[in-house]
Amino acid sequence: MNDETCQSGPWRGWRAATEAALYGPDGFYLRPEGPAGHFRTSVHASPLFAGAVARLLAQVAEELGTDEVALVDVGAGRGELLTGVLAAVPAGLRVRAYAVERAARPEGLDPRISWGASVPSGARGLLFANEWLDNVPVDVAEADESGAPRYVEVAPDGTERLGPPVDGADAEWLARWWPLREPGERAEIGRPRDEAWARAAGCLAAGLAVAVDYAHVREARPPFGTLTGFRAGREVEPVPDGSCDITSHVALDACAAAVATGPGPGSSPGSGPGPGSVELVSQREALRRLGVGGERPALDLARSDPAGYVRALAAAGEAAELTARGGLGDFTWLLQRVPGEGYCPA
Repeated sequence: MNDETCQSGPWRGWRAATEAALYGPDGFYLRPEGPAGHFRTSVHASPLFAGAVARLLAQVAEELGTDEVALVDVGAGRGELLTGVLAAVPAGLRVRAYAVERAARPEGLDPRISWGASVPSGARGLLFANEWLDNVPVDVAEADESGAPRYVEVAPDGTERLGPPVDGADAEWLARWWPLREPGERAEIGRPRDEAWARAAGCLAAGLAVAVDYAHVREARPPFGTLTGFRAGREVEPVPDGSCDITSHVALDACAAAVATGPGPGSSPGSGPGPGSVELVSQREALRRLGVGGERPALDLARSDPAGYVRALAAAGEAAELTARGGLGDFTWLLQRVPGEGYCPA
């Protein structure tokens, strides 16, 4: 920490600094190359991921008793997941595809995909947010020498200092979801993510809302937080100057609870669509349920169908990457069913 005046620019909380760095003029996420230019997500790793989402979409359509279903991709990047799902959906299933993204619509995107900056209201189907919530900007808190949580302020060069005490709704969130007990402990205050997830899931009229991210739960929060940066596929120091991604793991248990009670601190129990069923499962388990397991093909296939064996072996390798421990398989899937009318804000 540095309590001296920083010469490189004004001090701000991490939430405001991240918002400007990622989504301001020339922000990191508005650049033409998109996220794929800097890091590899499950969507980019293998078409098996889009195929699994397509199967999940078909399951949701069956549960809703319809052959026309919506797929809302929140944090859509450049439309890669939607493009893959549309190519993989079973014949006879009509899909209304919505990309929700703050960047401009890319040229040449499938015309069947609607593009906008906000979640459409009243859709019936599957809302899918892959690595979206980790890029919803949040403030960072650190316990000072007396153990009291204080906001961490940051300068454009990444220098930090302790700011004012955490108060109000942020303090309530920390006390409930991520209490700081010892001097030097840090937390990312996930309240903006809770609210963003509640708003997004609440826009569904009925169906399933899924968030996929690196995550943690209250019983196992990291004592010093997870704030970090990424640039060109490498982890770097988080510097809020637009040169790198700024991300941190998500308290998905808090997000799940927010949907049950509505999007904001003024909401009362029952003002949301109702919790429906809620699950937190690893990506390994979620993809296994959807037919992506990573098992090697039987050697007999190599004798009877050599070309088929090679294709199956390649698919097994891709599935193994998607489900690998210590890698993409460690993502957590939050699955929340929305059984009735949502509360999408106008």
